[in-house]
Amino acid sequence: MRIGDAAAAAGTTPRALRFYEERGLLPPPQRTATGQRRYGPDEVAHVRTIRELLGLGLTVEDLRGIADRIPLLAGDPQPRCTNTDSASPGSHVIAHRLAAIDAEIDRLTRLRTLLAQRTGRT
Repeated sequence: MRIGDAAAAAGTTPRALRFYEERGLLPPPQRTATGQRRYGPDEVAHVRTIRELLGLGLTVEDLRGIADRIPLLAGDPQPRCTNTDSASPGSHVIAHRLAAIDAEIDRLTRLRTLLAQRTGRT
């Protein structure tokens, strides 16, 4: 399928697909004889996985560090995501992101407590 169809199937835009390709998150697709990009179901699944990971709070830079692992998540992620070995590729990316989320939760909890105390609300 062409880039517009693939983007629609993945719930994004052609511009996003080009951006993911430029950043190394999406391998360069096959090209037609006229140079148009061609995508298949595997590439669409790959883009959906990228979007899901971005939605979970990972950044494009985070994903660049684990770009070679993204296709493993596109199929059935559960068995492949349960590895807690700190030496496994990408574990530092996830650990860093989780620590950042925990820090933000702590900050917001403190902020809420202060605001509630100052306004007399619990």
